[in-house]
Amino acid sequence: MTERKKDRPWLMRTYAGHSTAEASNELYRRNLAKGQTGLSVAFDLPTQTGYDPDHVLARGEVGRVGVPVSHLGDMRRLFQDIPLEQMNTSMTINATAMWLLALYQVVAEEQGADSTRLQGTTQNDIVKEYLSRGTHVFPPGPSLRLTTDMITYTVARIPKWNPINICSYHLQEAGATPVQEIAYAMSTAIAVLDAVRDSGQVPAEKFGDVVARISFFVNAGVRFVEEMCKMRAFGRIWDKITRERYGIGNEKQRRFRYGVQVNSLGLTEAQPENNVQRIVLEMLAVTLSKDARARAVQLPAWNEALGLPRPWDQQWSLRIQQVLAHESDLLEYEDIFAGSHVIEAKVGALVDECLAEIGRIQEMGGAMAAVESGYLKSQLVSSHAERRARIEAGDEKIVGVNIFETTEENPLTADLDTAIMTVDPANEARVVAKLHEWRAGRDEVRAAESLAALKKAAAGTENLMAATVECARAGVTTGEWAWALRDVFGEFRAPTGVSSAPVAVTAEAGTPLAAVREKVSRTADELGAGRLRLLVGKPGLDGHSNGAEQIAVRARDAGFEVVYQGIRLTPEQIVSAALAEDVHCVGLSILSGSHTELVPDVLERLRDAGAPDIPVIVGGIIPNADAAQLREAGVAAVFTPKDFGITEIIGRIVDEIRNANKLSPLESSEVPA
Repeated sequence: MTERKKDRPWLMRTYAGHSTAEASNELYRRNLAKGQTGLSVAFDLPTQTGYDPDHVLARGEVGRVGVPVSHLGDMRRLFQDIPLEQMNTSMTINATAMWLLALYQVVAEEQGADSTRLQGTTQNDIVKEYLSRGTHVFPPGPSLRLTTDMITYTVARIPKWNPINICSYHLQEAGATPVQEIAYAMSTAIAVLDAVRDSGQVPAEKFGDVVARISFFVNAGVRFVEEMCKMRAFGRIWDKITRERYGIGNEKQRRFRYGVQVNSLGLTEAQPENNVQRIVLEMLAVTLSKDARARAVQLPAWNEALGLPRPWDQQWSLRIQQVLAHESDLLEYEDIFAGSHVIEAKVGALVDECLAEIGRIQEMGGAMAAVESGYLKSQLVSSHAERRARIEAGDEKIVGVNIFETTEENPLTADLDTAIMTVDPANEARVVAKLHEWRAGRDEVRAAESLAALKKAAAGTENLMAATVECARAGVTTGEWAWALRDVFGEFRAPTGVSSAPVAVTAEAGTPLAAVREKVSRTADELGAGRLRLLVGKPGLDGHSNGAEQIAVRARDAGFEVVYQGIRLTPEQIVSAALAEDVHCVGLSILSGSHTELVPDVLERLRDAGAPDIPVIVGGIIPNADAAQLREAGVAAVFTPKDFGITEIIGRIVDEIRNANKLSPLESSEVPA
């Protein structure tokens, strides 16, 4: 048999980081030894949102969903014995991207690396943070300035670095359709490129270099034919925009460059073994078509709907990529979809619809204006609500969830406490102690002077990257850097999209929602309350608000008066709001693992305030053992991803309100079925 020449495989990564810089460094070196060809760094929420580990909002969040990096010493330990000049490193960091890149650059230089040879990516897409992920800090204008300054700096000083990874991944997680995913990501790219062009920091003849360093980070769902067509449409639209709007004649500079993590939204807690085949199908969407193949791929683990994956689980995901790249014949052929009339028709339809939506956004004033008006967020909340309604109605089928639910005992989850990795609760105290040790040992005068220079630069118009690099060298901490800029720029609370979301589930007679509406109405009458009031709270730094928003929308449609103030609240703020609004129930949503720390705090504060009878319910990625502990502490009900019926959840909330107020249970015969 004639040996065919194979294309070079994509970069293979695993999104990883936890506990401490030392523990994450060990994990990275192990993964590289297993054949991983690039690093993808997960930072914890305090690092992503610009807080030091000893800040009140960082409580319970340190090292949970990523690695804490508070200063140059942490970054040194994170990459110890990993030669950065030879590495391709992706860093999932947005609001604080400039800061983390500065730390990375300084560590690389300390290793003796030539900064012009550094390769990697900082995510740095703030628009999707306002819409879906919630790790924004500053208002849109200053955030766009930080991005612009970073892009112009890297093009001149770190030319192989991708300074931004425009993300449609999180848009799909928030409910975006393929058209919305493409249109919103492209609108973000237009806003960024316009800002760089208009800043005057890059000569016109060098603008092609800017375009060439723009990369994308996308999502691939299980509808893999549609997803593959989406990627082909992405490429065509990018080529059109860069050629026609920005006049880029060099075809190589116009190339659509993207990395991918396949869909985590579709991973299920019920029958989690099915997640393996979902991951494989989703990977095919971004690898089968050579003309639309990802440059880097990272796969979630089969058990991410249960909790933090173990090293073994991450290895399994890496091996999935390796089998496809090295055992199959995928990389031996030209594009196998070229000339397909089915694919061409689907791609053409996507391109037309996306260009129309991009045009609408441009008429509003662009992506930033569409964020501030709430248009983009409300569209995503509506799309997500419609998807959830289809799942609950059985119109969108998910194996093991709403179809084929019977199952054998699962040996993978026989011992749930060992099926996921847990972070030592004592880890946070150790990280905080090391932070205090770092501050005590640095040159305090130099640190203070560098922060003063940063604030002065922020108040003016100069590029902020040089002042940020000096802060890194001076031993400034993540929280100090961010607070200096907060002092100048202020903070931003993004629109929630809840109040403007249309009704997604009807409440006609005989429907489940009609029955719940009747329960809500009868309970309010019995309590003499006018309307039942539900507070939906997001304590801590977890910005994944999709679930909380869907509960809020459905509760509203069921007749509740809903109090929802968005993300990033302290337990104290949540309890104060509950008392001020005289709510009948407090619902907490936490996906970051900080529930064991924050939920008991809310319960204790309610008791201290003389309101122990307000039922507290909790939803999130919560292991069984933790759920049992929360119930023992006084939580009325715990909901996890397996509880996919939102209308049913709202009905159970009413039951808990009745129970807390010593009202007799409503039998099924007492409310319409």
